[in-house]
Amino acid sequence: MAEWWESIYNWFDGLLNFMPRIPLGSWVESFVEWLKNAQFVFDGIRSVIAFITTDVFLSFFQLIPPIIFILALTGIAYAIVKKQGSYGLPILVFFGLLLIESVDYWDDLLLTLSLVLTATLISIIIGVPLGIWMARNNTVQRIVTPILDFMQTMPAFVYLIPAVAFFSIGIVPGVVASVIFAMPPTVRLTNLGIRQVPTELIEASEAFGSTAKQKLYKVQLPMAKVTIMAGINQTIMLALSMVVIAAMIGTDGIGRQVYYAVGRNDIAMGFEAGICLVILAIILDRLTQALNPASKH
Repeated sequence: MAEWWESIYNWFDGLLNFMPRIPLGSWVESFVEWLKNAQFVFDGIRSVIAFITTDVFLSFFQLIPPIIFILALTGIAYAIVKKQGSYGLPILVFFGLLLIESVDYWDDLLLTLSLVLTATLISIIIGVPLGIWMARNNTVQRIVTPILDFMQTMPAFVYLIPAVAFFSIGIVPGVVASVIFAMPPTVRLTNLGIRQVPTELIEASEAFGSTAKQKLYKVQLPMAKVTIMAGINQTIMLALSMVVIAAMIGTDGIGRQVYYAVGRNDIAMGFEAGICLVILAIILDRLTQALNPASKH
C-alpha cells in the first residue's frame, strides 16, 4: 500500500515539475506599464484628490482655531444625541480632542481626518451607485462580487505598489490605497440593504404607478438607510486603519508618527500617536453610529 501511494506521489511530483512556470507577475507588470501611457488621466485624478484633501478639507480645518473646532464638534455631537438622553458622546469628543491638542498632535490629526474624509467621500460616491446597480442587476452582482472579494482579501500593503506607480508618493496614493481597501463594505451593504426591502413594499409602490426612479428614492433607499449607514461606518474605520500603512509611502499625519515610533522603538511617541488614533477612531465610529437611524430605537 505504501509503495502504491509513493508511486502516485512521484507521478504528481513529476507532473508539477513538468509544468512551466506561469509568468503572472511579469504579465501584471507589463499591464501596469501599458496603463502608464495614460498618465495624464492619473495626473488629473491626482490633482482632484489633492485638491479635495488639502485645499478643501485641510485648509478649512486649519482656518478654525483648535478650541473652536473642539467646541463646534462637541456641539454637533450633543445635537445628534440629545434626543436619546445620552451625553457620553459629547463628553468623549470634548475631552478626547482636548487630549490630542494637549499632546501636540493637532496638525497631524487634521491631516489624518482630511485623508479619511476624502477616502470616505470617494468610496461613497463610487460605492453607493455601484451597490444600487448590483441590487438591480444580478449579472453585475456576479461580476462585481469576486472583485470585492479580491479587494478585501488582498494584503493592504500590496495596494501601495500600484498607488505609488501611478500617483508617486505622498497623500494622494495614500487616499487611493485607502479607497481600494475601504470601499467594499459600502458596496456590499448598499446591495444587501436594497435587496432586503420587503417584496410587499415594492409591489405596493408598483401598484400605485411608481416609476423605477421613484421606487428607488422613495422606497428602497429609505428602507435600506440603516444597512447603508452601517457600510459607511465600516468604510470609515477601514480608511482610518490604512493611515499607518500609507505612512510607508510618505503620507503625513498621525500614521506617520506611529510609523516613525516603530522604526525608532520610541515608546513615548508610539503611545501618544497610537492613543490619538484610537480617540479619533472611537469618535468617528460613535458619530456615524449615532447618525444611523437604527441607533435611535
